[in-house]
Amino acid sequence: MHLGYTTTLQTTFDDAVARTREALSDQGFGVLTEIDVKATLKTKLDEDMENYLILGACNPPLAHRALGIDRQIGLLLPCNVVVRDDTENSGTVIVEAMNPDIMVEVTDAPGLPDVAADAASKLKAAIAALQSTVSQ
Repeated sequence: MHLGYTTTLQTTFDDAVARTREALSDQGFGVLTEIDVKATLKTKLDEDMENYLILGACNPPLAHRALGIDRQIGLLLPCNVVVRDDTENSGTVIVEAMNPDIMVEVTDAPGLPDVAADAASKLKAAIAALQSTVSQ
């Protein structure tokens, strides 16, 4: 099983973040959390790294369905989406969305595979939308 779905964009980091937020929103996801890993590591450890942002994306109807099946599934929510600079290719940004099937791997709750499949479909669509957009 793959940990997630990935695409690369030839654009700036800020543009990739904005486009990712829009693609997620178009699929019914809101961003509940945002972790700026670069800033956090610099502040806490005085370590430098590339731009690296973790967006905690949530599709409320899907989250509600999953929590209705298994309350502990909240431990795996929200769906993380990473936007990060490609350290090997200047001007390239990598966007990765978690694979919701991971939820299915940790519980055998009936009905959860259907929710994971729906979430996967929406996250794949968001990644596909990023691949089809043209940088401004």
